[in-house]
Amino acid sequence: MNVLIIEDEKPAARRLSRMLDDLDIKVDTMLHSVSESIEWFSNNPHPDLIFLDIQLSDGLSFEIFDSITIKSSIIFTTAYDEYALKAFKLNSIDYLLKPIDDEELESAVKKYKEQLPTTPSLQVDFEDIKKLLVNPMDREYKKRFTARVGQHLKIFSVEDIECFYSENKGTYLHTNENRNYLIDNTLESLESELNPKQFYRVNRKFYININAIKDIISYTNSRLQIKLHHFNEQEIIVARERVKDFKDWLE
Repeated sequence: MNVLIIEDEKPAARRLSRMLDDLDIKVDTMLHSVSESIEWFSNNPHPDLIFLDIQLSDGLSFEIFDSITIKSSIIFTTAYDEYALKAFKLNSIDYLLKPIDDEELESAVKKYKEQLPTTPSLQVDFEDIKKLLVNPMDREYKKRFTARVGQHLKIFSVEDIECFYSENKGTYLHTNENRNYLIDNTLESLESELNPKQFYRVNRKFYININAIKDIISYTNSRLQIKLHHFNEQEIIVARERVKDFKDWLE
């Protein structure tokens, strides 16, 4: 299996390469920009599988394929969990949300191998995905959520929600009144429903409202701990790989 990683953050690319090596998969090439990738594809056979980051230092990675017919299967590696999640699922082997988890990586590779007999070359509609990514701030996002309380439905404005979190296979919202409510949404569905200016997924379990942040504290291994005004049932930790993106979001 010939494998290519396209990722502008070299430490992240090296980490993914090591994780794949643990699965006995050798990465043949690592590319770090749109321009470098275009040149490489123009002069090399296409690999069997590409691990593709969405946003590279010199543009969206989809630009690579504007003039190149892709002949490889793709697994997205992305911090763009807020946008186009459904498109990722429909148009790729899988997507991996950064920071990449070992088990999810293994599952994605397994999915690729299982599809090999019937889908030797995956056709990805980059234009459809790119339309959802180019102007994400122009989209309409949910302003209210509902939760069932006994026989009643309670309505919550997003302004009154401190965070969303997952626990025991359920998804909950936590309000400014320091109450938790079970909702029907999954964290994955919230990724296309929440305004990314207001909500950020700090890890696999939590979306937080920027207006609910009370304090940000340095934590071990270059991570950050988030304190909200009311929620204190669990620690909310920003993974090291997401710290830079989180700081950019704050600004």
